Amino acid sequence: MPQDNTQEQIARIAAALVVDTGADMARAKQKALRQLGLPARTPLPDNRQVDAAIRSHLRLFQADSQPRELHLLRELALHWMLRLAAFDPLIGGAVWQGTATRQSDIHLQLFSDDPKEADIWLLNQNLTFDVQEAAGLQGQRVPVLTLALPCAALQTPILLCLWIHPRTARRGTLLPDAQGEAPHGTADQLRQRIQSPTTP
Repeated sequence: MPQDNTQEQIARIAAALVVDTGADMARAKQKALRQLGLPARTPLPDNRQVDAAIRSHLRLFQADSQPRELHLLRELALHWMLRLAAFDPLIGGAVWQGTATRQSDIHLQLFSDDPKEADIWLLNQNLTFDVQEAAGLQGQRVPVLTLALPCAALQTPILLCLWIHPRTARRGTLLPDAQGEAPHGTADQLRQRIQSPTTP
């Protein structure tokens, strides 16, 4: 099978997994590889290919429901960005990019010179959260605080993932990527996407 066709197949299956189960792209690509019975060394599609497949999947199978779900998730994300304004939050991931469904998590990048400041803020709000570590904006491992948010409109809890970075890590985060797209956005920029029906 030609490599291009193989990558397209992997991308399509991975896209369905991302949309239907909320899996992240890396995990979805590996699972797609196993579903197709392909060798582990098989070249994988890049994230842009999977993103294109996700958008195609949404148009085909969730054109009626996904725009409303995305709108509700963006409103919920904006609410929390305003609550967490002291941490200069930025939003990224599927909610920012426009491919989110009710299976998607909300990812906010927070910035503070005190890595425990966000923990203390959440505790003072009587909020329960889990703490893990993952590779952050600069590749270094950072704390990720995760809490489940009730969302009556979607009839399911939504995970809010707060990535805690030093303030110096915010520099350059709003610059466009190689394709000219912004990987992150501010609260004002998210509000613009909520208000504009033509925004991704």
